[in-house]
Amino acid sequence: MTDIHQIAAALDRQDYKGAAQLIKQLQQESPENPWVQYYIGRYYELTNNPEKAQTTYKQILRDITNPKIVSQARQGIQRIETAQQNLRQQAIETAKNDPNSLDPGLLILEPVSPEDKPAAIQNISRIFNTDAYTTRMQIQSRGWRLYKTGPIAELRIYGQELINAGIPVFWATLADIQKIQIFRVQHFQSLSSPTVVCKDNFDRLGSIEFKWSEVSQIVEGALPIFIDVMDYSPNRRNDEFRHKEITQDYAQICDLHIPSRHCILRICDQSYEFQQGVDFTKISPSIPASPNQKNQTSRVKKSPQIPQSTTRINWNHLLEIFEQQLDVTVWSEFTPFADTVLDYTQMLSKIDPHVEVERKAETPWDPAFQLYSGLAFLRNQGNREEEKSTRNKYS
Repeated sequence: MTDIHQIAAALDRQDYKGAAQLIKQLQQESPENPWVQYYIGRYYELTNNPEKAQTTYKQILRDITNPKIVSQARQGIQRIETAQQNLRQQAIETAKNDPNSLDPGLLILEPVSPEDKPAAIQNISRIFNTDAYTTRMQIQSRGWRLYKTGPIAELRIYGQELINAGIPVFWATLADIQKIQIFRVQHFQSLSSPTVVCKDNFDRLGSIEFKWSEVSQIVEGALPIFIDVMDYSPNRRNDEFRHKEITQDYAQICDLHIPSRHCILRICDQSYEFQQGVDFTKISPSIPASPNQKNQTSRVKKSPQIPQSTTRINWNHLLEIFEQQLDVTVWSEFTPFADTVLDYTQMLSKIDPHVEVERKAETPWDPAFQLYSGLAFLRNQGNREEEKSTRNKYS
């Protein structure tokens, strides 16, 4: 009859083939023996299969009450996690030899579906050594979250480990976002053969003619416009008045991404010259949208406080034209993303927002939109390169 000491001895002398045979025999002879499960996990651990080993050890913690086996399983989990942390740190140190590895970067966590959330909480907590409650609060079912900043070499290692665990993430450097050329559209000269009058990064005025087919995706957002008011509260001492900042309105903004030219055409209702170029008042307000329109999310909801002025009507007509002409993904989850990034004021201060909204003081909302749109641009570019690589591989 197979003895568990024989299995332990085989594993100690690295006779893994013999150990596997002994474990199989013990399973047949004593299927109820709780040590069988432990040595299966130990076998996986020693044969460089940490994922299966960890799964087996955790199953022991759920199903077995033998204190000695439970203690051994916990030690096994700890060994695996320590080994993974050491490997990760070694990989980070090796990656730092790359001269571009220290560039500041961002790790973005994408939405996680409710059914995948328990596994995501467990894996993120393990990888970043955080408690489950904190991790649960950071996982979003809608929109992106800026999860971590730091040297891109480190974020790349963490990101790849998260992807291997089935968690949707991507990463980028601030330098790559700053390389994207932003053209601020003043007005459309033509829609049939789309041509825009725009300003470049140096405020030089020019025009760009492009094809609708060059636009790969749209990014939309609403930027709050603030005003100062005097706030009175009878509960304060001496019935004091205080300055209070409130949201008066929203600036609507829309980016057209043109990856073939590595540029973004940025359109904002606050700076668009509706009296110039195409006259939107002569365009039907009910332009049919493409039946194949692929919305990543619903459009940004318009604030009910904003009156339906001529500018707003023209703006809505312009968006309807885009819906008619473009069968592309629309990214419109800027607000939930901004909620995760606005506190990174030092990082945002280094980002040129390229937003023409008249303000009395700078606000982190403007560079936050530039960051969101830039990340969407790079993410899409990465997906396109991956698709191209796959086509070349199988062509």
